[in-house]
Amino acid sequence: MKKTLHRLFSLYSLLIMGSLLLGSCVSTKKIEYFQGLESSDLETQINFSEPKIQAGDLIYINITAANAEAALPFNLYQTPIVGAVASAQPQAYLVDPDGNINIPVLGKIHIAGLSTKALTSKLETELEQYLTNPVINIRFENFRVSVLGEVNNPGAISVLNERMSVIEAITIAGDLTIYGKRDAVLLIRTENGVKQHITLDLTQKDLLESPYFYVKQNDIIYVTPNKTRINSSAVGPNTSVIFSSISVLLAVIALLI
Repeated sequence: MKKTLHRLFSLYSLLIMGSLLLGSCVSTKKIEYFQGLESSDLETQINFSEPKIQAGDLIYINITAANAEAALPFNLYQTPIVGAVASAQPQAYLVDPDGNINIPVLGKIHIAGLSTKALTSKLETELEQYLTNPVINIRFENFRVSVLGEVNNPGAISVLNERMSVIEAITIAGDLTIYGKRDAVLLIRTENGVKQHITLDLTQKDLLESPYFYVKQNDIIYVTPNKTRINSSAVGPNTSVIFSSISVLLAVIALLI
């Protein structure tokens, strides 16, 4: 009887130790970012293209000039201007399905496919006959990126400068958890009504030169779970309770032996 109990005790001990070892063994190649990056590789070509305005975007446009009153009619405000100009609340333009907006005085203008820089140049030309040296400030009001999956703080991120990398977005989301697949990060991007699904490998230095290194408005970054996370989910949330129960059982058996 004692020999049988001793064998059971040894078997259960080996099973627990094996489970712990398998759960803790993670190759560094699956965790490290930008593997193979040397000091000579730091001067890489920056592959950045300015975000293009699309249908459904909210675009903030503010037009000013030396003569402030002369520029007022070209701006869109939430409420009619009464009294001081500073109290007026500007309103963003919603790009219609055809890619157009209606600017006071100037009328309908097609802006889809333009960057904010290109739109600034276009409006400067349109305003030449009305204003002297107009100053135009344009920005996206809805430039957001969603980061989901195996990150510490998933959620939507507002991009203020139109230039954020995938790495920066993931950093703001608290970096990947230990269960995130760094070699299989899914980027979902919609441009001109076409949805793309791109797989990014954060462990490779080639990411730095990828055309998808910088995010665009309404991008979705999904960090897929690794096998450890999937397996733990399949076993269930009570795994730790089961191991604890087995440990207690082994302790009792050890006393009996």
